[in-house]
Amino acid sequence: MEKPMKTSRLEAFSDGVLAIIITIMVLELKVPHEPAPTALAALWPIFFSYVLSFVYVGIYWNNHHHMMAVTEHANGAILWANLHLLFWLSLLPFTTGWMGENHFARLPTVLYGVNLLACAVAYYILQLSIIHLQGSDGLLAKAIGRDRKGKLSPIFYTLGMVGAWFAAPWVGMMFFVAVAAIWVVPDRRIERVVGQQQKSR
Repeated sequence: MEKPMKTSRLEAFSDGVLAIIITIMVLELKVPHEPAPTALAALWPIFFSYVLSFVYVGIYWNNHHHMMAVTEHANGAILWANLHLLFWLSLLPFTTGWMGENHFARLPTVLYGVNLLACAVAYYILQLSIIHLQGSDGLLAKAIGRDRKGKLSPIFYTLGMVGAWFAAPWVGMMFFVAVAAIWVVPDRRIERVVGQQQKSR
């Protein structure tokens, strides 16, 4: 029988990877060679795409941290599911840079949406892997409940990709920004479960 392991190394590795991802993204902000406001203004697509992706990485870090707060043990499936999530997150610097450098052109914007959708699916798989280990009456299953936000996000990403391709890239960006706005507040469902658990001890 597979023996569950502590999640400390998983959390430490994930934190390190996410920190590197943010560092790589900020390196795409090239310093202007001219000391003029127009030089800074020309960087707005790159800066905006960086800010949006920074928020997304922050959201994943926050929610990953909260999820690990109700996850005491991990197994091989959880470790691989976590690596799967980190893989798609590690592609954000590329899709972010391509979209910003090309001023939100149609194809780069759609690919950015594909990347966001893949991250969401990977997070869902990690979540399911933890629930499978804990059982349907485990802390994570109780915390997420019906998971309305988790179900709504892939729909918005898909609508964003369709809108960016068939209408205009800014339509897709509206959906991507909307999802970020939905998730920018840390997951209070898990905070409530952790609080209840601490009170019961």
